[in-house]
Amino acid sequence: MLHELVVENYAVVERIRVRFHAGFNLLTGETGSGKSIVVGALGLLLGARASADVIRVGADRARVSGIFDAPELPESLGIDSEDGELILEREILANGKSRAFVNGRPVTAALLRELAPYLGDIHGQHDQQALFAETTQRELLDSFGVTGLDEIGQLYQSWRHGQKELAELQKEEQERLRLSDLWSFQKREIDEFLPKTGEDTTLEQEKRLLANVTKLSQAAEDAYSALYESPEAAITALHAAVKRVEELCRIDDSVKDTLQSMREAEIALNDSAYALRDYAGRLEADPGRLEEVESRLAALDKLKRKYGPTLEDVLKYRDQVAESLGRAETAEDRAKELRQSVEKLAAAYEKTARILHDHRRTAAKKMEKQVTAELKPLAMERTAFQVSLTPGEPSATGSDRIEFLVSPNAGEEPRSMAKVLSGGELSRLALALKCVATSSAEGNRTLVFDEVDAGIGGAVAEAVGKRLKRVAGANQVLCVTHLAQIAAFGDHQYVVEKTEIKGRTIAEIHELSREQRIRELGRMLAGDRLTPEVLKHAEQLISS
Repeated sequence: MLHELVVENYAVVERIRVRFHAGFNLLTGETGSGKSIVVGALGLLLGARASADVIRVGADRARVSGIFDAPELPESLGIDSEDGELILEREILANGKSRAFVNGRPVTAALLRELAPYLGDIHGQHDQQALFAETTQRELLDSFGVTGLDEIGQLYQSWRHGQKELAELQKEEQERLRLSDLWSFQKREIDEFLPKTGEDTTLEQEKRLLANVTKLSQAAEDAYSALYESPEAAITALHAAVKRVEELCRIDDSVKDTLQSMREAEIALNDSAYALRDYAGRLEADPGRLEEVESRLAALDKLKRKYGPTLEDVLKYRDQVAESLGRAETAEDRAKELRQSVEKLAAAYEKTARILHDHRRTAAKKMEKQVTAELKPLAMERTAFQVSLTPGEPSATGSDRIEFLVSPNAGEEPRSMAKVLSGGELSRLALALKCVATSSAEGNRTLVFDEVDAGIGGAVAEAVGKRLKRVAGANQVLCVTHLAQIAAFGDHQYVVEKTEIKGRTIAEIHELSREQRIRELGRMLAGDRLTPEVLKHAEQLISS
């Protein structure tokens, strides 16, 4: 239920603050006074499209806010109520952009639209045209206790997903077979050489050794000779020097540390000389091994040119190819599984769709009976209402094609509403549908009826008023009307007026007392000539 609505700088409204009540709330006033502005502002809170055109001239933004009772909301919306209330706000900026807030937290207009069904519904001339849409007609029918919609929606999504995956597998089969041959060749080519990470670096080092074995052998032998074998060998000279320093130590032990260092150097030179001798002894020219290394390196270079700059990349590519081959080999098994799954889902969907069709057929009979009964007091007692259920394309809402048909006169074949109803008749049928739909749905929402009285009057208007009053028993109703016969049924009445202040037109709204209501109903009955008889008639309408 809407408790309070605040509108600022919207159209000709500078600022209004209205407190609404439970039950039947009326909005009345002269034609063009701005009654529908209130409805439009409320629509913004329910996610309607925003436009900079609604901003009052001279203002940089328009703002609308409303306080609602907090309904029970699904967790998926992520909205927490504060003290049992929801505060919705909408700002429209001069650049056409808008901002929305729920309990002070920024949200999108799309979230407001998701939230709207839990808070209220606006019914106006646009909604009458929406009745022609199959989606609207299906939703109205399903509101008559039709169950199984979630189940069939889930089945349909799973079924379609399986069909899509299977179609993609079948479409890719030829390409997959062609690529499988290529992948098999590439894997065999890499596996043939079984490369190892870093192997090319090791082989390059071995190649350098084998290619320079003579030079290396000569250098090692020359170094060994210089250290150990030649008459001027370093070890011989160092050994002689050690003997001299030993003689020094016998007289002056201050050179003891020097002697120790020289002895260590002598040992190191001996070790180095033996190491060079052994190294030279191991070196041996092996043309066969050199050719083998060069051949292996050439093969590895070829793999790196084709599959990656490094052997590590080559091995990674090999793993990817093996994985692709594995998927290709299991694709047929997956396709078989999918075909079986799709067949099961199709059968389950068809079964659930038949059950849903039976529920809708039962709901259709109930709806036809109630709508036809509602139409009688609305001067459409000869009109027969029928819900047509015919086979349609499978969808997330079943496989029924739903269409509302009417027969304005007895004996005539029921036809589409758009073909046989006038604007006034369509308005009354829309009200009848709204009445039976709201009676079958959960209450305590805010239902807005904008000029639902178009094209009617007299006893029909009174019947409309009674039905709106009945709907207001379970929901909060806001109704814009020009007819006193409807306004007389209201629990609370507000008048919208335009005034001129400092050359600017401003729309204002006021709640009326009982006496003010009598005068307003008198105006609605007779215009500005409020005679005692007119006022008495207005009082009788309110009291009856």
